[in-house]
Amino acid sequence: MKKLNIALVAHDARKQELVKWCTFNSSILKHHNLFATGTTGSLIAGIPIDSENSAYPLKDIQLLKSGPLGGDQQIGAMLANGELGLIIFLRDPLTAQPHEPDVSALLRLGDVQKIPLATNVSSATIMLE
Repeated sequence: MKKLNIALVAHDARKQELVKWCTFNSSILKHHNLFATGTTGSLIAGIPIDSENSAYPLKDIQLLKSGPLGGDQQIGAMLANGELGLIIFLRDPLTAQPHEPDVSALLRLGDVQKIPLATNVSSATIMLE
């Protein structure tokens, strides 16, 4: 299996959904290099693999800045430099985001660089497989 650099991002209303998805897929994700924006990454890093031994399989995730504070741009820079193989960005399509231009730029850059970008757990699951 090729080791990928994977970016994990989620808007506030979708963070818990991403945490659950990462929990379910931790046996696969732990074999890749993970990068995440601030709060999202902190939540993911605290996922126990099971409640009995409290091991944290994704504790080595690299935390970037919060999305509105520059994390989206950090991921964009990684994209522009060819450093990412997959982006999982669970967006909240029903709520206006104050940093929407940053989000749009990130999505556009993913398309330009031809990097797979999942915006929901169904597409994320397919891309991870």
